[in-house]
Amino acid sequence: MPADIITRHLKGVPLFKELTEAEIEPIVKIAHVRTYKPRTFVFMQGDPLERVFFIQQGKVKIYKTDINGKEQIVSILKEDDMFPHVGFFGRGSYPAHAELLEESIIVVIPIAEFETILLQYPEVSVKLFRVMGEKIIDLQNRLEEQVLHNTKEQILMLLLRLCEAYGRELGAGQVQLDTYFTNRELANMIGTSRETVSRTLTQLRKKEFIHFNKYGYLNISTEAIQKELFDL
Repeated sequence: MPADIITRHLKGVPLFKELTEAEIEPIVKIAHVRTYKPRTFVFMQGDPLERVFFIQQGKVKIYKTDINGKEQIVSILKEDDMFPHVGFFGRGSYPAHAELLEESIIVVIPIAEFETILLQYPEVSVKLFRVMGEKIIDLQNRLEEQVLHNTKEQILMLLLRLCEAYGRELGAGQVQLDTYFTNRELANMIGTSRETVSRTLTQLRKKEFIHFNKYGYLNISTEAIQKELFDL
């Protein structure tokens, strides 16, 4: 792929968007672009940790599995997200699976070569630490949700979090999730059962707090969800 196209891809990533052409040029030289088909893996949990990835187009599910094969979704990543963040600070193997939810275009950068560039351009390192800080805060908040709140509260908080990350404002307090999530995937995000999520969503539909539109996407009244959460 021509260097100018890769440059345009990387400039869309928050980590790189403020870099000058001269600063981003060495990164472009070590990057290459790959297209992945849906339901294929970028890497598997336990594979050697050698590369980091930046999503130009598409969605990627990051999840872990335990010895019994139970799935725990860590995050659903979208355009301009990078993964895995641990790649710049650890050695060994990838800590989770990365599976494509749809056809995706991803910029791939070797870790060893990128670390050399980080030493040359400290401002990129500073931005990387900021991104890592945001991820740590998100994980802390999610841990707090599990420790301090019951399952229904966790589901309501999850819906609000998904609205913020994947929602499109429709007006009148309505937000449409432009990514489709199964009840199993929602359950795996907070470590509960599919049946519990299904039961809670049914209750919310009866209250008309949520509904599925004709395209199968979930529409959510965020104000109603927030009030329900506050009243619990």
